[in-house]
Amino acid sequence: MKFAFYTLGCKTNQYETQAMERLLVEKGHAIGTFEDPCDAYIVNTCSVTAVADKKNRAVIRRCRKAHPEAILAVCGCYTQHAADAVRELGVDVLGGSANRQEFVENILSTLAEKSRKEAVDDPRRRREFEVLPAGGLEERTRAMLKVQDGCANFCSYCIIPYTRGPVRSAPLEVILPQAKELEAKGYREIVVTGIEIASWGVDLPGKPPMTRMVKAICEAVPDVRIRLGSLEPRVITKDFCETMAEYSNLCPQFHLSMQSGCDTVLERMKRKYDTQRYYESVALLKEYFPGCAVTTDMIVAFPGETEEEFEASLAFIRKCGFADMHIFPYSRRPGTPADKMPGQHNNATKEARSHAAIAVAEEMSRAYRESLTGTDHDVLFEEADGEYFTGHAPNYVKVYMEGENLHNEIRRVRLTEVYKDGMLGQIME
Repeated sequence: MKFAFYTLGCKTNQYETQAMERLLVEKGHAIGTFEDPCDAYIVNTCSVTAVADKKNRAVIRRCRKAHPEAILAVCGCYTQHAADAVRELGVDVLGGSANRQEFVENILSTLAEKSRKEAVDDPRRRREFEVLPAGGLEERTRAMLKVQDGCANFCSYCIIPYTRGPVRSAPLEVILPQAKELEAKGYREIVVTGIEIASWGVDLPGKPPMTRMVKAICEAVPDVRIRLGSLEPRVITKDFCETMAEYSNLCPQFHLSMQSGCDTVLERMKRKYDTQRYYESVALLKEYFPGCAVTTDMIVAFPGETEEEFEASLAFIRKCGFADMHIFPYSRRPGTPADKMPGQHNNATKEARSHAAIAVAEEMSRAYRESLTGTDHDVLFEEADGEYFTGHAPNYVKVYMEGENLHNEIRRVRLTEVYKDGMLGQIME
């Protein structure tokens, strides 16, 4: 039988979709695309914002209309907290944000029995990390390795702790064989991912620090580049930097979750740091990893954010000098404290502040890339883009190279000038 997947949301969702693809292929089935005629279509949903929920519903409706006779299966964070809304869209198999193997089995039994199935658990009761196969099916250069699930931060704007449950960490005896398997399959880079990887280990015996896990992966596959997913800034300490700087295969790109550059807004968001602590993390990274890329996310027009608070955030991000940023206007999320806060902003304010923040972010990104002109980097090439072949340096700067097919090759490249969203490069023989 043939299956097609549509994935919304984060790298963890992408990892879990790839795992489900592997599970189906190992059972003798084929994977197609949403444009192909298939026996079943599977939508893996995101629910990080209300906008994401709208996208989920649109994809599900479009799939149901386009393929009325096929099985439609939906899982993910949206189904976890809005199962009733998903049922109304005419799905045949309903799953939550966990138990992916059970979800796959339910799809197969629905195809055989022509009966609807549903399995959505209570995320608060989750205690075990679900082990899934790592690596995708396509000829990719970069693989994701999920090491952790769940979150206990309960930020005031976020639904994820309610949909993913408490922290569950993969033990090293699960992580390291998967890392070695990915290396054996030819992947040149591994992205360590999870819902909140800085919390890895808090539920394991002895509560080992995250650095132990990262060190173990770097040592297990020393010839593979290791890239860390989003980090909570408080995990960046002098000890973290001294330990991690010893590993040449750790990519010098660090995505530090920020959300706001204003202390009063951070307090309303229920973040567990202030701007002083955040900046200490940025400064430490730049000290121990010279030339590294520090990237972040920022939410603008949070409830009650004044013009003065917004300007304070802009001043702070300029101070940090980020290499890249993702800017999001605040999106109301029913079921979270922020949804009921006073001072909700209209769309015009959200749009104006988004544009202003994006302008600063683009200015910093260009300045960072210009600072790399004339420097040499080992670039992992991935795919063709018109007349160029593109890849990424360890700092995740995109590199454009004229010439032959370099797929999955690492070449020493000199960065010559800023180009589009990255830089032009010249191979150094």
